Amino acid sequence: MAQDHAALATKGEVTPVAIRPGIGLQINGEHYRHTGDPQMPLLWYLRDVLQLDGTKYGGEHGEGGADLVLVNGKATSAMGMPMSKLDGKQVTTVEGLASTEGTLHPLQQAFIDEDAIGCGYCTPGWLIASMDLLNRRKDPSDGDIDSLPNLCRCGCQTRVRSAIKRAAAAMKQGAKA
Repeated sequence: MAQDHAALATKGEVTPVAIRPGIGLQINGEHYRHTGDPQMPLLWYLRDVLQLDGTKYGGEHGEGGADLVLVNGKATSAMGMPMSKLDGKQVTTVEGLASTEGTLHPLQQAFIDEDAIGCGYCTPGWLIASMDLLNRRKDPSDGDIDSLPNLCRCGCQTRVRSAIKRAAAAMKQGAKA
């Protein structure tokens, strides 16, 4: 078989194959092209295809916020987002919050410092929703934090609030430096 291809190549009869049509997007700064089912939810693409399992399944309709990712900087349900709507978009998962060198984002560090993790299942969604909030409001109020769509059955909401406020302060300090 390889000899057949080599013989064709020497005769100039090899025709390059065009790039398969697909959905081009960036995930955590890397380019991907999805050529499968355009109705596949982003959550399954992340977890099953790319093996990025930080984003959790929170129910068929993304209840509780465990499945949140940032799409072009806005918190979005990965379960409710079909791949067909992501062409040309930038997606950030919880794995993409840390720097490429592995340094934690101030928000991630604040969650650790405030022990705002509980069982950990909802933590990725809290981090993404909090990141979206901090991108919109540099000094969020308790009401802003309470309006986040996330559920925690471990009772970490008070520590989450403290973590978000700690991160806001750290991010303001970082901006001044």
